[in-house]
Amino acid sequence: QNSPFIEIAGNIAGYMDVTPELAIGRIILDCWVHPEHRRRGLATKLLSHATRRAKELGVKVAHVNIPQDNVVAKRMLSRLGFECVQRFLQLRLDIAKEPRQDVGQAALQCRHLQPGEEDKLTQIQNRSFAGHWGYNPNTIEEIVYHTNSSHCSPKDVLLAYDGDKVIAYCWTKIIFEAATGKRKGQISMLGVEPDYRGRGLGKRVLLAGLYHLRSQGLQVVELTVDSKNEVACALYQSVGFKVPTSSLWYEKVIS
Repeated sequence: QNSPFIEIAGNIAGYMDVTPELAIGRIILDCWVHPEHRRRGLATKLLSHATRRAKELGVKVAHVNIPQDNVVAKRMLSRLGFECVQRFLQLRLDIAKEPRQDVGQAALQCRHLQPGEEDKLTQIQNRSFAGHWGYNPNTIEEIVYHTNSSHCSPKDVLLAYDGDKVIAYCWTKIIFEAATGKRKGQISMLGVEPDYRGRGLGKRVLLAGLYHLRSQGLQVVELTVDSKNEVACALYQSVGFKVPTSSLWYEKVIS
């Protein structure tokens, strides 16, 4: 029900991934149609099915994320009653070309996540992103799963402490690009305990994360950030991140 597909002549011509996030009352849709079968209404059929699925699940909205320059998708989504509600920036930093002298010092002030500390990471992540657009609170089980996936391990999460309390974190990942055969770094999540904001902790854990990725031999680091999060955007740009592209989130209210 959450992965409908259309088959033509024995081959998959298009499919839709439906990801429910019931805690915040939404589903995320990811649609793909084979180039040979585009402009034949297949995406419209898949999105219509997904809308019906949303009603069955009782969610309030359906969201779709597309590249900003995808004109065809914009027209189709608008025709189906979706509206653009959010813009996310895709930032990129070449850490080989822009080495920083202070990343090593920041790394000395942080340490890696240890097995058994997943509850602390869960708590600070949920508190840091509470109220942010599109954030779906995590469970400890989800954090354990994600920190032990194929492209992540506990050592990829950098933590800043005040005594025994985690007050900031930077969650990094290493992604392998099949198209280029190269690896690239990713800042997956970064957060600061609300009561500790305004003290430079975000920059400290960010630099520690960059140091960790650079020590793994990576040259490029990417991340995604909400364009309306002015504090986060300023932080990333202050260390050299550029904005090569962006993506748009479209929303349809399920009546």
